[in-house]
Amino acid sequence: MSFADFSILKFLANAVDILLVWFVIYKLIMVARGTKAVQLLKGIFVIILVKVISDKFHLQTLGWMMQQVLLWGFLAIAIIFQPELRRALEQLGRGRLFSRSSNQEGEEEEKLVEAIAKAVDYMAKRRIGALISVERETGMGDYIETGIQLDGKVSSELLINIFIPNTPLHDGAVIIQKNTVAAAACYLPLSESPFISKELGTRHRAALGISEVTDSITVIVSEETGSISLTKNGELHRDLKLDAFKEMLAKELLTQSRIKQTSSARWNWRGKKNG
Repeated sequence: MSFADFSILKFLANAVDILLVWFVIYKLIMVARGTKAVQLLKGIFVIILVKVISDKFHLQTLGWMMQQVLLWGFLAIAIIFQPELRRALEQLGRGRLFSRSSNQEGEEEEKLVEAIAKAVDYMAKRRIGALISVERETGMGDYIETGIQLDGKVSSELLINIFIPNTPLHDGAVIIQKNTVAAAACYLPLSESPFISKELGTRHRAALGISEVTDSITVIVSEETGSISLTKNGELHRDLKLDAFKEMLAKELLTQSRIKQTSSARWNWRGKKNG
């Protein structure tokens, strides 16, 4: 084997090594997405950034403090985030860590939007009050623990039955996590904004409150009027028609490619119907 052949093999081995490392990092980020580990990663990034700046400008005391944080922080991480680490290892042991495809995710997202829209339509017509919060990037584990854990597959029938008046779970919020009804009867933080209309009740204040501290999408059905509202990023969208509500929900929960496919399918269906 010539020196040139050896150099090429070494280059290819290094390239494969780097690609595998990036693939593993990407999958680990996907596992951490939607949990408290996201905030942890942001915090670690800030600490490392401060450490680099302190080294560059010779800030010895600050650099020493950051060094101690990094040194003992990993032990604290293992203790505090033990449930998340255990869940990731369980997924790895079941072979599920690398098995989920984007196509499967897209189909589940569509089913989620359809289930919520169908349930909200049913409850709005009958003035059944409801509060449904869908977790996205920011983990909602702390709020899930305040309710009754269900871990049930999302369906319109399940959502409707939860909010039927005088049933044990109808008070509080339903939290949906990764296309699963994680818990019902959950307590959400109430917004303290002075700009909220006095005519809005506890459900709307709770929906606004959770949207101020997380990036979740929260749906409200008014028990008094049957109106449909949605909150995101501290904003309240009131009195939405069903089509507008479903379009907004799809825009927030579906990936862009999935939105285009869904819109195309609807256009084709309408064209065939008119034809």
